Amino acid sequence: MFAQSQVDDIARELFTAEQSCNQIPAITQTHPSMSMDDAYAVQAALVGLRQGAGQPVMGKKVALTNPDVQKVFGVNEPVFGHLMSDMFIREGEPISCAQLTQPKIEPEIAFVMKSDLKGPGVTAAQVLAATAGVMPSFEIPGARIKDWKFKLPDIAADNAFAIRVVLGGTLTPIDGLDLRLLGVMFERNGVVVSTGAGASAMGNPVDVVAWLANKLGQYGSGLKAGDVVLPGALVVAPEVHPGEFYKATFDRLGSVSALFVE
Repeated sequence: MFAQSQVDDIARELFTAEQSCNQIPAITQTHPSMSMDDAYAVQAALVGLRQGAGQPVMGKKVALTNPDVQKVFGVNEPVFGHLMSDMFIREGEPISCAQLTQPKIEPEIAFVMKSDLKGPGVTAAQVLAATAGVMPSFEIPGARIKDWKFKLPDIAADNAFAIRVVLGGTLTPIDGLDLRLLGVMFERNGVVVSTGAGASAMGNPVDVVAWLANKLGQYGSGLKAGDVVLPGALVVAPEVHPGEFYKATFDRLGSVSALFVE
């Protein structure tokens, strides 16, 4: 395990890179012995720095739940991160690319929790009972790690590359929905980029939330009532550029859009 001083130094490096929109080499290049426990300790310290800057935690995200995305980055398991208050962008508000590092975009089925949930032993049935509803959403991840060249501990330390979230305007009760079969049409500037379904997220987004609650429990944490939870991409995320307009239309959930500017 890394010493706390080492954890704090890496967290400050990531925090500074985020604030200045700069990229840094992969942490595993300079700290090749960093384990996943070390990486999550760095993430916790990074979240603490953001909380100290007046940004409360508003939810959680899970990255790398789509097998196709895992293949792109050469990893084989998901990673969780924290969603902070300043990451949430109102739908319709232009998103400045200049304030982001290496941004991508991905449509996701966002969960809103109505009760606390903490592992171990959380099941899919408990997730369904603890969920207030689901919403159409875009996650806009961005890496402080240079050129998206990372190993699994790098993304965990860098808060699972969380930078921005856009929520659609409707909250749909989860009762009666089979999220595995729920489809999405993903468009850029009015042209369909790709299509996907809920099953792309580890077979079922509900299972992702159960995995998350159990994983958080290993670190003494959990999900809280009111948390927004992003269970992972339903399609491979493209890079975004100024002047692009994205829309995702979800079966039975409605749509969400995002406009990127300089």
